[in-house]
Amino acid sequence: MHKDIATPIRTKEILSKYGFSFKKSLGQNFLIDPNILRNITEYAGLSEKTAAIEIGPGIGALTEHLARTSGKVVAFEIDQRLIPILDDTLSPYNNVKIINEDILEADVEAIINNEFVGFDDIMVVANLPYYVTTPIILKLLMEGLPIRGICVMLQKEVGDRISAQPGTKAYGSLSIAIQYYTKAEMVMTVPKTVFMPQPNVDSAVIRLTKREKPPVEVISEDFFFIITRSSFAQRRKTILNNLSSQLPQGKEKKDMILEALSAAGIEPTRRGETLSIQEFGRLSDALYPNFN
Repeated sequence: MHKDIATPIRTKEILSKYGFSFKKSLGQNFLIDPNILRNITEYAGLSEKTAAIEIGPGIGALTEHLARTSGKVVAFEIDQRLIPILDDTLSPYNNVKIINEDILEADVEAIINNEFVGFDDIMVVANLPYYVTTPIILKLLMEGLPIRGICVMLQKEVGDRISAQPGTKAYGSLSIAIQYYTKAEMVMTVPKTVFMPQPNVDSAVIRLTKREKPPVEVISEDFFFIITRSSFAQRRKTILNNLSSQLPQGKEKKDMILEALSAAGIEPTRRGETLSIQEFGRLSDALYPNFN
């Protein structure tokens, strides 16, 4: 067994060998605790039949654990300076491919088709750069990729919002967007001390398991998401006020919005955060004919 990359001593050795300095703009915080990495791979449910996609491998701390527990790893690293380091630290593993590309720009589906031939089980596992967590998760879900799910480390506050239930302060359009596609659970909270450099926020690991089908069937997914976003535009406002101010010609069409709320069985004085995904589905279908 090779010495773990993810220890404070080994991480410092690698960084000083290459004269690497952290870039704040890329949200680089490297994990230095092998136990946490083992936990992440366990929560992700990996086996040699699993192919793993990683985003932001850094110096390869998590990548190494993915290489040991899955059949193949493809990791996207945006920082050119890390490519030679990864070639070195991951040299013991022949089942890893590093792609020097921004995941948000990448054609992930084409890469899956090229790299993961013969793998039916694909899992995204990553310690995500915190400044760009939400766009990455939404891209992976909205592109309808053939993945089983996503198990990632992120800022705890974002994890709270993703897994939040109706009626809580953290619940919002992000909770709905992600829970529409997946079953979301926060599986672990992580102290700041296991990172180098230490971030100034708490972290958590969230596991998203893709649903066979969404919890509600809607006429138009795009419109459903417009309605959920509009309903949370100003959290203190009622659903009626938010929709009338956010939807095109909403003020003139207030009566239509009232009728749709009534048809969906929703009191106009309720706030967005009290509505379940199913209620948003009914509301979006009731509003659809008047706004399209």
